[in-house]
Amino acid sequence: MAAQKNFRLLCLENPLLDIIADGDQATLDTYKIKANDAILAEPQHLGIYDDFLNNRNAVLSAGGAAQNTARGAQYILPADSVVYLGGVGKDKYGEILGETAAKAGLRVEYRVDEKVPTGRCAVVVTPGNRSMITDLGAANHYDLEHLKSPAIWPLVEAAEAYYIGGYHLTVCPPAIMTLAKEAAANNKTFVLSISAPFIPLAFKDALDATLPYLDYVVGNEGEAAAFGNVHGISNIDLADVDGTATTEDLKKIAQYMADLPKENTQRKRVAIVTHGSQPTLVAIQGETEVKEYPVHAIAKESIVDTLGAGDAFAAGLVAGIIEGKSLDTSIDQGQWLASLSLTQLGASYPFPKQTFTPSA
Repeated sequence: MAAQKNFRLLCLENPLLDIIADGDQATLDTYKIKANDAILAEPQHLGIYDDFLNNRNAVLSAGGAAQNTARGAQYILPADSVVYLGGVGKDKYGEILGETAAKAGLRVEYRVDEKVPTGRCAVVVTPGNRSMITDLGAANHYDLEHLKSPAIWPLVEAAEAYYIGGYHLTVCPPAIMTLAKEAAANNKTFVLSISAPFIPLAFKDALDATLPYLDYVVGNEGEAAAFGNVHGISNIDLADVDGTATTEDLKKIAQYMADLPKENTQRKRVAIVTHGSQPTLVAIQGETEVKEYPVHAIAKESIVDTLGAGDAFAAGLVAGIIEGKSLDTSIDQGQWLASLSLTQLGASYPFPKQTFTPSA
């Protein structure tokens, strides 16, 4: 399979079909969940997916953190610029997921599992709250064979940059390391989002193995704090990060990540720590000053949903890198896209498409 003309970015992680619908206390009671739960599905929860799909006015989204980012990058870049890899099942949910991604303009090349169902996330929206019930399914199944297959490897070779969601460190580290080494050997950009605090805590070895190959590493304040704690450079209360992590703590962690040894010495590593409405922190390998970038202001009443804002930031950042924009402008573009996503339900972007204008 040949890469398309404009193809530039390849993303890999764990795809989920997000099924988002309004609910009430009765919905929560029916499925034995709480407001603001974020849980893995158990047998009593499995009926919610067909219920929401068939009986509710559900919003469907091609989800999973890196697929959110892939859609966001494609939102900015010319058509057919991005391809996304991950595992799905051979079922109606996999078909719906592929169709949903295609509607967003994203090319997907899923590994289709004959035995394991497609990963799904039901999102119950109640006033002021949301509860997420995730059945990982085939999202937890990917293999190096798919990446190295005749249909997919030409895409790997054609891409200018690779973006990995940290959740994939729980699924197929060999695929990540294959992309890492391909990037270093051919001076391609390699970007990883830490994705969740449990990644550096429970998958430290797998994450650390990628670090020498990373050109950009992105994390929020909780993910950075977890990374700092397990590497012995901070002692932040992870249950109260905002209460105990100072800006100086996070700057120290960012600079530590940036300064770790690097395989490809043709470009410096950049470590980026986002912190909600507080300034984004950016450390560059070998430099002494960690820069602060104020986020784009947005009126509280304009915020519809905070889900996926970090994925949107990564999307704008990566798209800027692909476009050859400066780091300052790429950060600005990431913050712009994050602010747009806050006005949408779910991890999504407004249509018709809006165009980025750099801040003054």
